[in-house]
Amino acid sequence: MSQHRTPPRPSATFDAYTIAEIQRAAATGIYDIRGGGAKRRLPSFDDLLFLGASMSRYPLEGYREKCATNVTLGTRFAKKPIELKIPITIAGMSFGALSGPAKEALGRGASAMGTSTTTGDGGMTPEERGQSKTLVYQYLPSRYGMNPDDLRKADAIEIVVGQGAKPGGGGMLLGQKISPRVAQMRNLPEGIDQRSACRHPDWTGPDDLEIKIQELREITNWEKPIYIKVGATRPYFDVTLAVKAGADVVVVDGMQGGTAATQEIFIEHVGIPTLAAIRPAVQALLDLDMHRKVQLVVSGGIRNGADVAKALALGADAVAIGTAALIALGDNDPKWEDEYRKLGTTAGCYDDWHEGQDPAGITTQNAELAARLDPVKAGHRLANYLAVMTMEMQIIARACGKSHVLNLEPEDLVALTVESAAMARVPLAGTSWIPGQGVY
Repeated sequence: MSQHRTPPRPSATFDAYTIAEIQRAAATGIYDIRGGGAKRRLPSFDDLLFLGASMSRYPLEGYREKCATNVTLGTRFAKKPIELKIPITIAGMSFGALSGPAKEALGRGASAMGTSTTTGDGGMTPEERGQSKTLVYQYLPSRYGMNPDDLRKADAIEIVVGQGAKPGGGGMLLGQKISPRVAQMRNLPEGIDQRSACRHPDWTGPDDLEIKIQELREITNWEKPIYIKVGATRPYFDVTLAVKAGADVVVVDGMQGGTAATQEIFIEHVGIPTLAAIRPAVQALLDLDMHRKVQLVVSGGIRNGADVAKALALGADAVAIGTAALIALGDNDPKWEDEYRKLGTTAGCYDDWHEGQDPAGITTQNAELAARLDPVKAGHRLANYLAVMTMEMQIIARACGKSHVLNLEPEDLVALTVESAAMARVPLAGTSWIPGQGVY
């Protein structure tokens, strides 16, 4: 008599990855650190669709009618606002987290397309300043490399309160990436693990921050736009306080935003999705009568021109990309597959940026590996990628009848899920229903 056995069924709660993590924690007694952003499925821009023109709207003719992409950042107080040709900027990624050639390549690619790069933690390198036509200088809790001369050399200053991958937490840079040059720039001992502060030592709230911003304006003769960057958690209140403190530009970074290194538990369980952060941030600006007067930059998981167009339609003035820019330079390239496998991973999944063994020469301080990256060729790849993203958002904007990408609006969008409709505050496709409308 045959017996029928029930086939094995994996647990949804204790899946293979969860079991492996429990086993790793039990064996080592330490938490996992990695780079990149959240890998869990989250409501995202993919859950939104554009309503192209048909009978009730007229599209623009793509080869005859112009669709502009320029944006100006820092118009509130700065004497010299930043003029960009495209609303796609390069997010802050430090020398230390990235190699010198990678920083140079970012500057080359961004400058070729008329947009800006950002220093990240750790100070300004000659390669980056030399190749970046427009460079934003990050002022972080660590104050690594901070000096008035570099502040004056920058085109804007970004005060980093938080990052989307780790709001409320500080950064990490392990000893193997603290080379003699990195140690000298950050005034750190060579080869010793470093963890940045999670809180600025110069202020405890928006009133103190307002004083710090005044100091920075005086140091730079009121020329430079002052950005405030926050990790997306309570965007309505954070944007309100940033405006109160005197920001020219507010950067809101969602939890899909990457990081060089932090605890995985942080990356996956702290913060809110980029999609959920935009409308509350915009609402704060509207309530203060500051929308478009204080510019909003959105970052965290931006991948293509459709993502950019959707962020702009929801009310952003520009976006910033980080992980996508590194991939464009050549990170996770399948040509290094054999070497990725030796590191216990595979092309497309490599996220151990903190270990400094990146075969592509991008997230490393190993001179031999860094030499693999040709900054001229890598910069050209980044410029190509930015050009494609720009054309993609123009295609969408023209299809919606817009002569400028900043004319895109929520009315051009619908949502595919109840969750994304509630977060983006646009109708569920095929209906006029916006869940929770009127509640902010």
